[in-house]
Amino acid sequence: MVQRHQVVIVGGGFGGLHAAQSLAGAPVDVTLVDRRNFHLFQPLLYQVATGALSPANIASPLRAVLKRQKNARVLLGEAIGFDPRNRTVVLKDGQVSYDTLIVATGAGHHYFGHDDWAKNAPGLKTVEDATEIRSRILLAFEAAERAGDSGEIGSWLRFVIIGAGPTGVELAGALAEIARDTLRSDFRSIDPADAEILLVEGADRVLPAYPRDLSAKASASLGRLGVTVRTETIVTDITSSSVTVRSGDRTEAISTRTVLWAAGVEASPLGRALAEPTGAGLDRIGRIVVAPDVSLPGYPEIFVIGDLACFDHQDGGPLPGVAPVAKQQGRYVARLVARRLRGRKSPPFRYRNYGNMATIGRAAAVADLGWLRFSGFPAWLAWLTVHLVNIIEFENRLLALVQWAWNYFTRNRAARLITSDSKR
Repeated sequence: MVQRHQVVIVGGGFGGLHAAQSLAGAPVDVTLVDRRNFHLFQPLLYQVATGALSPANIASPLRAVLKRQKNARVLLGEAIGFDPRNRTVVLKDGQVSYDTLIVATGAGHHYFGHDDWAKNAPGLKTVEDATEIRSRILLAFEAAERAGDSGEIGSWLRFVIIGAGPTGVELAGALAEIARDTLRSDFRSIDPADAEILLVEGADRVLPAYPRDLSAKASASLGRLGVTVRTETIVTDITSSSVTVRSGDRTEAISTRTVLWAAGVEASPLGRALAEPTGAGLDRIGRIVVAPDVSLPGYPEIFVIGDLACFDHQDGGPLPGVAPVAKQQGRYVARLVARRLRGRKSPPFRYRNYGNMATIGRAAAVADLGWLRFSGFPAWLAWLTVHLVNIIEFENRLLALVQWAWNYFTRNRAARLITSDSKR
């Protein structure tokens, strides 16, 4: 019996999962390896972090997603290295062989050389990050309720979010709504609406990747929610009780007990683990430089997609680390593999940008579709629709829709549970 072509995919995020699903009709056997047993819809992690959704609303077990795909199997395992000569992926507890390898292990937090800041300023990439941030936010209000003087109360009720990209803007807006609406009558010694929310950005505006008019509208929406935006401001130090920032020649220490990091990402460590035996190039944040067909130069059987890939063959710069890029690359590689097995060539990968959206709060968002820019309630409805459609499983779509409707009409966030002991 002739063994079928073996495709191994490392990483069950957007890129890896869409590659696996797109190979459903191909004459191959697919093995999807991930150290987690679920696919996570990362764009909605901030809603878990702010109590609007529960983790189960945005996570889908990989086995459940692929159970009807007969040519696919899921392995729970952690990849730690690669042996391109023998075409094997080295796992922590074994190895798996491949004919075609797709690496889609994403990215993590980047603290620009200050990894010690991580313990005081958690980022938002995993379910654990989200529940930790949720705990820190809620514990800050609890600590303020018991604080002995106004200075201590102010420190607990001052929240600093570093980075005003989509994640930072969405976190700031949601946090403002928690303070002003959700917790309004929950405390007796403090008024949660007194919370001060600072959004710090090194660029000259929020959402710097968006058109300037949409950045201005997002900033105005944040202002209406009571968020203070500090642009052209660089963070120089973070401790358990303060953040030091520099704006021009002025340096200031801001007293705060809750700092959230949304300023940067760096590629998965598996990028270096793959670059060493293949000689692949890495960019400054550890992404692997790929060929126009997202393969490794010199290794046509190895593909790198999503946040781990530095694809700079379109529009003069690397593609952004967003879900649509990963999904399109996953589907592209699946088609390429199927065409190769039929002896046909494929054109280079070409990303189609259908637009960018960011939500600022209740009934407020900005949308840039390229040919159309809009904001406010219509953009918010568009954002809801796009995210709802792209959640993997129907059950999760339904649960998210019910929660959103409940949150909208009651201003309540039912998932505001303190589930972890803060690491501060």
